[in-house]
Amino acid sequence: MSDKQTNIEAAVFRRLLNHLDNNKDVQNIELMLLADFCRNCLAKWYVSAAEQEGVDMDYERAREIVYKMPYSEWKANYQGDATPKQLEALAAKQANKGKN
Repeated sequence: MSDKQTNIEAAVFRRLLNHLDNNKDVQNIELMLLADFCRNCLAKWYVSAAEQEGVDMDYERAREIVYKMPYSEWKANYQGDATPKQLEALAAKQANKGKN
């Protein structure tokens, strides 16, 4: 992979994080239902990529990078309650994953 490609991918990732930050009303469960990933998934992927590079990365620190604030703060200020319909749809989606 070239340095240019790495720089482009890094810029895209930063733009994605900014987009999510500017759209805090989009809930993680909505992302999971529509795109099969959420902010927490991004944090887990961040930890994994850091480990592959030999960088010690704590999950909570990765979430702070993704959420641009401590997760507890984001959760208290921006996370809404999932509706029963959303929870049912997520459970069905996860059950279907096991069948594939």
